Amino acid sequence: MTPAVFLDRDGTLIEEVGYLDRIERIELYPWSVDAVRVLNRAGFKVVVVTNQAGVARAMFDEAFVGEAHAFIDARLREGGAVIDGFYYCPHHPDAPVEAYRKDCDCRKPRTGMVEQAQRDLDLDLGRSFVVGDRWLDVELGMNFGGRGILVRTGYGEAEVARPKEGVDAELVAPDLMTAVSWILQQAA
Repeated sequence: MTPAVFLDRDGTLIEEVGYLDRIERIELYPWSVDAVRVLNRAGFKVVVVTNQAGVARAMFDEAFVGEAHAFIDARLREGGAVIDGFYYCPHHPDAPVEAYRKDCDCRKPRTGMVEQAQRDLDLDLGRSFVVGDRWLDVELGMNFGGRGILVRTGYGEAEVARPKEGVDAELVAPDLMTAVSWILQQAA
């Protein structure tokens, strides 16, 4: 079994733009390709886990989420970096689109996406990490027995200013590359 680094998408791997609804709005952070490539070389599986309630709110459809992930994947591969899996939750408990209105197990901080990735990729969750720009990403790590890191990019700076009771990050990092450096030190 292999350890993984679960990455939030918006605000962690790519620039936060609110609800991403057009491919031309996708902008990787300058360090994203290098950070993922370093994790690949260190033997980690790299998995994107992202809540995409815009589907439930009829702002875009699931096909667009797939197109966005294919675009991100292609950009990363151009730089020699590989995402081993993309997982997303299209649901929201208050969704206007009835088909997506549910209180599901895949919406972060619940562990459904991580459990699916574990089955698909044979992951060692006890040696895994989550990196994201929201407390719910850190909480996700706590919920599956991994370690959660909060980055200050995206919504991270605002999240740092509003700590969530009972949710403690292993590290608050300025960006994904700093988080990856810390992960490698912990894994050594």
